[in-house]
Amino acid sequence: MQFVDLKAQYDAYQAEIDAAIKEVTASAQFVNGPQVQELEEALAGFVGVEHAVACASGTDALQLALMVFGVGPGDEVITTPFTFIATAETIALAGARPVFVDIEEQTYNLDPKALEAAITKSTKAIIAVDLYGHPAVYADIEKLAAKHGLKLIEDAAQSLGAARLGRKCGSFGELAATSFFPAKPLGCYGDGGMLFTADAEVAEKLRCLRNHGQRQRYYHEMIGCNSRLDTMQAAILLAKLPHFEAEINQRIAVADLYSSALSGHFITPQVEVGCVSVFAQYSLRSQKREPVVAALQAAGIPVAIHYPVPLHLQPAFAYLGYKVGDFPVSEKIAAEIFSLPMHPFLTTIEQDLVIATLLKEV
Repeated sequence: MQFVDLKAQYDAYQAEIDAAIKEVTASAQFVNGPQVQELEEALAGFVGVEHAVACASGTDALQLALMVFGVGPGDEVITTPFTFIATAETIALAGARPVFVDIEEQTYNLDPKALEAAITKSTKAIIAVDLYGHPAVYADIEKLAAKHGLKLIEDAAQSLGAARLGRKCGSFGELAATSFFPAKPLGCYGDGGMLFTADAEVAEKLRCLRNHGQRQRYYHEMIGCNSRLDTMQAAILLAKLPHFEAEINQRIAVADLYSSALSGHFITPQVEVGCVSVFAQYSLRSQKREPVVAALQAAGIPVAIHYPVPLHLQPAFAYLGYKVGDFPVSEKIAAEIFSLPMHPFLTTIEQDLVIATLLKEV
């Protein structure tokens, strides 16, 4: 059993993926080939925004978002301590200070009620994360950002295809960043990322920043970086994209089967009314996590913990001065959370084995 079965996905779409790869190799346009712009246009339409700008990874997408807004030394950026390190790592790499705010216990996303107390005169931006594929509470967060004149960045690395009240993830805030890491709901065969915005000026500046700060070759208007999406990865994503909606529906069906069997025995994922989650991870909670995880592993079932140590307790962020107890909800979730196999090709036979193994541990 695979935690994420990329081989099964390749087998299902092999003809289309192989043809896409062959087209790129035949053209030898490995950098800035036409498939990159085609993917940008397709995903801008999918998300419902005017502009999409491809880049080399989801982490680069976050870093470019901070660069385009001029975030740097002396600035503070508010985000969640319960996420992958890239969210806060890019803030530190920009020279700014990450400021953490606790999460909601139901969705594991940034708690809007805790945000305002963290805002200071140095706060420049908020990065909200759609953790595990569930949208954050953007109506409240957008309102607060507007009130204080802050930039709002959506970290949609796990949530492409998800939605809140009919609005797709990737369309919230002034800028959104997503990832095409292979295990993501829409993944390529390496690293890749994308930024989404309604602002034409921001989009044009991002295109310049991702390409060494140049619009015209060898004429550099600003300090940028090398963060271009490979043509090959764009072609692979274009081959997968027509199947994406069906895969989202299948992910939801897998999650529904898990939840119907496991609710009442474990804390199952909560999807808020009006929301669609893409279940980038299907995560349960248990106060007996260690024996439960051991039982799954003994049965040959892959399991993962996203994330065992909140960012405010990571050695890399010790300089921020946070301590145990500062964000009790994040710390509680980190001690209880674990993730089950989740992908569109998971069979009911495989799910039945996972469920039966879990129920033996109740």
